[in-house]
This record gives sequence, C-alpha cells and structure tokens, in this order.
Amino acid sequence: MISSTIRSLRFLKHAAPLQGEAGTLRSIIYIGDAVAPAGLVGYEALIEAHSPLPDAGKGGEDLAGIFYTGGTTGFPKGVMLSHRSLWSSAMAWLAAVGPSPQKVMLHAAPMFHLADGALIIGGSLTGDAHAIIPSFTPEDVLAAVERFGVTDILLVPTMINMLVSHPKIADADVTSVRWVVYGGSAIPEAVLARAIAAFPNCRFMQAYSQTELSPIATLLGPEYHVFEGPNAGRLTSAGHPATCNELEIVDPNDTEVMRGTVGEIRCRGPNVMLGYWNKPAETAAALRDGWAYTGDAGYMDEEGLVYIVDRLKDMIVTGGENVYSAEVENAVCNHPAVAQCAVIAIPSEEWGEAVHTIVILKEGCDAAAEDIIAHCRQAIAHYNCPLSIEFRSEPFPLSGPARS
Repeated sequence: MISSTIRSLRFLKHAAPLQGEAGTLRSIIYIGDAVAPAGLVGYEALIEAHSPLPDAGKGGEDLAGIFYTGGTTGFPKGVMLSHRSLWSSAMAWLAAVGPSPQKVMLHAAPMFHLADGALIIGGSLTGDAHAIIPSFTPEDVLAAVERFGVTDILLVPTMINMLVSHPKIADADVTSVRWVVYGGSAIPEAVLARAIAAFPNCRFMQAYSQTELSPIATLLGPEYHVFEGPNAGRLTSAGHPATCNELEIVDPNDTEVMRGTVGEIRCRGPNVMLGYWNKPAETAAALRDGWAYTGDAGYMDEEGLVYIVDRLKDMIVTGGENVYSAEVENAVCNHPAVAQCAVIAIPSEEWGEAVHTIVILKEGCDAAAEDIIAHCRQAIAHYNCPLSIEFRSEPFPLSGPARS
C-alpha cells in the first residue's frame, strides 16, 4: 500500500489535492495532536490497532535505507546506506562533541536531509530529547530555544545569516544553546563572527558531508572557531577527516597530490554508501577501488585540515584560469553591504567564460558594482573577481543543504 504522511496542521491543505491527483495513493496518514480529519488515517490509531512487527535482525552491511540526493549534479539518485554506515557516521559525531547531560536537539533543517538525520541517530543513541519545528523561520527557532531550553542546533549558513540578522536575536534568551552545527555551503567569516557573538555560551562545529558518506566526512571543531591565537584564520577550513573515514586529495589519475594542491576529494571508510539504487554506471563512477569520489574540489594543508574549493562541475574557466565560485562568493559576502550573493559563469567572447555575480544588498544599505569589485580585488586574485554584477531585491529561493 502506498501512503503519505501529513505531519502538521499547516500541511492539511495539501491532503485533498494529493487524494485527487495521485492515482496510486490509497491512504494518507495524519500525525498530529488533533483527531484525524475525515478521509485521513490517524497515526496513533494505527499503532493501537496493530501489534509490533518482529525484529528483522538486520544490521552491519544490510541495507538500512535509500536516501535521495541530487546535490548540484542533476536528477536525484537513491543512495543506499547500510546500518553500519549510518551508525559509524553518528558515532563520529558523538566522538567529536563528547557526552553531555540533558541535551535538547532542535530540528529546524529539513529532516529528509541526512545532515539532520545524523543528529537524529546520534541523539537517539544517547537518549537526548528532540524538539521539532515544521519549517525554519528565525522567529520559530528563537521561540523554540526559549520554550524547550534547546542545547544543540543544526543550521545551514543561510539560516545562520537570517537568524543573527533578525531584530529579535538581541532580546532572545539563547543561553541554553551549547552547540551550533553548520554545513552545506561556505559561510562568510563576517556572518560567523556575528553568530559567535550572538551565542555567547555556544561552541561551533562545521561538518562537511555528503549523503553518500552517511553523511559526515570532516569536522571543524570549536578550537578553530577563534579570531586570535595559533588557530586563528582556519575558519575557512572544513576541518579534519572525521573518525569514521580517511580522506585524500587526488588528481585526475587518482594519484594523491601535494599538500596545498587542489584536486578531487575522495573518502574511504565504513560510512561509505553501498551504491546508487538501480544505477550501476553511476555507482561504478563514484565508488572505485574502495574509495568514494565526492566530485568536490579541495586541498589539504600541512596540518591535515581540508579546504573545500567548489564542486568540480561548478568551476568557471576564464581565460584559461580556474575560478571556484565558492571563493568568489565568500569575498563578495564579506562586503559590509551584501546580504546574499550567487556567482555563476556567463559566456564571454574574449574569455570563454566570465565571472558574473548576483547580489542582494542588506536592507538600508547601498553599494555600486564598482565598490564590490574593488572590495574583491583586495581579497582574491584579480582574475577571480567578478567582471559584472547584477543587483536584485527578491531573496533567492532556498532549499536545505545541497550536499547532505
């Protein structure tokens, strides 16, 4: 039987269209505190009317679930993850944060992404409490923190920026928050500095992850979220390989490159996926000789810290030079008047491709294209800087973490 679940009253309006338009749909399950509306099956009633299923006795390399991911690479693929891969990634997270009593995890990011799934599994293994809001808004996050005494939050950088830019952050009681975990894209250092100031009792952790890795690959701990001392200047790193895997940077011939050299990131360990569901060609391309090839470009420094440069397919080639959009976006976002930006390639008769940037300014701020380009020239190589800038007022459409 094919069924769908309605998890909140705010989604009830979609029930009738689903029943009318989905020809294979036989039932819709309602999860909520109220009595199930007519035509829907109550979740609690289903539990009361049925005996528990016997334990299937699965574990280890047995398939635990199929998690769909598209990332930035096109049509979604079903990632097959084993019990061991999910467990090992969750244990890597727990090893990094250590034990802590009376934890309350807030789930504000999309729960169909495995980034949030790793916290669900890890928190459940240690008996933590879970607070869930239907979707992200700064107001809902701040209200949930105060109501439930939230200690741990997972957010993507765009959410962090919206949260610390909200006027209510100054008056909200966020003293209970002890961990903020973030990832999914690069975060401007200026935004991170504001977040650290806004959560004074909090430690920050960055996670570089992919669904194919269950999802954790690297972690950047709180000791690197500083602006002074020997670890200052490492905020742009994604951290060290997590305890669940080993990591290498390789060239197109699968040879490990020198430290500081950009190449493709590959990982090996118990957290690696079993493969893509019914996609043998894609599986063979991604899993080679025991390694999972991420499709991400990055480099490793002499201390083993990993730096993500960009998706290999998102690289802009202008005048024979390789430009990574993430580096340009970070430079643009550090301009004091910029709220959000996106860097893309546009055709150029002279250069082949040219770096073009779409910018949304902060409310009440003003800046000319020349100002932003000049700002970038102080931070990155001139050939990396945008040649053209387009200003927009409407916010970008947002989704959850693209690589998780």
